[in-house]
Amino acid sequence: MSLPIAVLLSGGGSNLQSIIDKIEEGVLDAEIKLVISNRARAFGLERARNHGIPTQVLSHKDYRSREDFDRAMVEAMHDHGVSAPEGAVIMAGFMRMVTHELLGAFPNRVLNIHPALLPSFPGVHGQADAADYGVKISGCTVHFVDEEMDHGPVIIQAAVPCNAGDDGESLGPRILKLEHRVFPQAIQWLSRERLEIQDRHVHLKFAGVPLAETPRVSVEPPCNALVWPPLEDGF
Repeated sequence: MSLPIAVLLSGGGSNLQSIIDKIEEGVLDAEIKLVISNRARAFGLERARNHGIPTQVLSHKDYRSREDFDRAMVEAMHDHGVSAPEGAVIMAGFMRMVTHELLGAFPNRVLNIHPALLPSFPGVHGQADAADYGVKISGCTVHFVDEEMDHGPVIIQAAVPCNAGDDGESLGPRILKLEHRVFPQAIQWLSRERLEIQDRHVHLKFAGVPLAETPRVSVEPPCNALVWPPLEDGF
């Protein structure tokens, strides 16, 4: 069965596009029932409409509290057939903290992607903060969401070199290419009920499922990335 998902976004929606592409390629067992944005001009909404996916704009400015806003999003998701425990919420560049109202409606069913190797460099400027710090390795993290910023249990991470002289603009695209691979993979694992949380550790169940031959993937020659757990074929 396909995993019914709602995607939350605030911007361009390139991660949404990568999810759509993997669904259409037949390697991701999910169905996007609704895309919600808190910004009416977010290009991600146009991406969704181009594929016949329902969209809804809910501006956080129209609500008295974060909790009220989250309740409205949950109601919209339920109206479109996304509810726990079967469904999930995917935060693909959604620039809002979520509250217990959403997390309680989807316990351990909300995923986010962050453009840094958590717990380092949380927040909205992860790529630039890492580059400015002078790290030699950066990357991205897919994690379960809790009520703290970029804090929930880690599902998968991917790392790329960060070169001397890099800034957020030069490092960001290198990381984004990885985001487009690891985010659909994490959603597929969730779809197949392969993710199990014990304390803060996320275990990948059913290790017999075929994986790619190596945890290294090509990002842009001559740059290789290290991904763990390894990607399955097709991702």
